[in-house]
Amino acid sequence: MSVYTLVERDELETFLQNYSLGELVEYEGISAGIENTNYFVTTSEQQMVLTLFENHTAEELGYFLDLMAFLAEHDVPSAHPLADNQGNYLRELNGKPAALVMRLSGGVIDEPSVAQCAAIGKALAHLHVEGQQFAGRRDNDRGPRWWRTTRDAVYEWMSGDEQALLEEELSFQTSHRFDTLPRGVIHADLFRDNALFAGDILTGLIDFYYACNDVLLYDVAVTVNDWCSNEEGSMDETRASALLGSYYGVRPISEAEEQAWPVMLRAAALRFWLSRLQDMHFPREGELTHIKDPKVFERILCQRKAAGSDLNRLWHQG
Repeated sequence: MSVYTLVERDELETFLQNYSLGELVEYEGISAGIENTNYFVTTSEQQMVLTLFENHTAEELGYFLDLMAFLAEHDVPSAHPLADNQGNYLRELNGKPAALVMRLSGGVIDEPSVAQCAAIGKALAHLHVEGQQFAGRRDNDRGPRWWRTTRDAVYEWMSGDEQALLEEELSFQTSHRFDTLPRGVIHADLFRDNALFAGDILTGLIDFYYACNDVLLYDVAVTVNDWCSNEEGSMDETRASALLGSYYGVRPISEAEEQAWPVMLRAAALRFWLSRLQDMHFPREGELTHIKDPKVFERILCQRKAAGSDLNRLWHQG
């Protein structure tokens, strides 16, 4: 969440006239995150989040907004989009597709507790189970083909050691295909800054704008790599076991998924290493922007490679 497109007060007041949400009281830009323009908006009747989509077209956005509504209506803790007076979730503001969603209570955490990791694991599994009934479909646009395109774009800025690590990992991932593993709706970006907590109580999952249909286990790997990594990139086994144990209690994984687990952790680390390299070398201009350190996921990738199949036992410690 960042601010790339500036919205003036009178422009927002005009936009809000299309909704029955009362009068604008205040609004402020949100600096966390990196993809879209986001504002907290308070009216005389409600608090909400305004998102202006910087990269997605209006045609693409129906999947995300319909999914958010579906999940909220199926008791997955998430923000329901707000419909305008014609029943539409999506409008246009300053030449960009724009939507309002409910502002959830709670806040983002920096250092997750064991209880918070358990809560996120349970919620993710619930999302995966309920998502099987969602009719929409969207392919993952940051999968293996994107990995290679991004490799080509950032390669010249990488050191020799980084290039060698990247080439080795791309080759490794090419040799491991898991097309038969369970698939469905995934969040694909469930980092700590995309979940809200009040104490150890999870109040909501947010930022579904990478959501797609892909391998469920990959989504677990994305989540574990962020929630359960120590500063040097190694796995915090206590937090990981809590998250995976809670996940498994809602959606048990198959033997094939368990065997694929170490590879998926590496794939998830690779994806975010590449995206952070891309953001660092090709930054977008914005009033408030936040670029995250690629080295974090380079370290995680190296640690997952070193741990290998030993990572499988985490599923049996929760």
